[in-house]
Amino acid sequence: MSQDPTPIIDFNSERAKRIHDLNDKRLNEVRQQFEQAMPLGKGKKKAKKPKKR
Repeated sequence: MSQDPTPIIDFNSERAKRIHDLNDKRLNEVRQQFEQAMPLGKGKKKAKKPKKR
């Protein structure tokens, strides 16, 4: 039995990973731009109203 020193590469899975990474990068860039344009404020805590009995 001879062992091949180079592993077999599945090009479809590698391409899918690369496209996924590119999409994640683009999504993060858009998210950062959106946060700069419309920053999210700290959430305000609502005061609890006493129940009427």
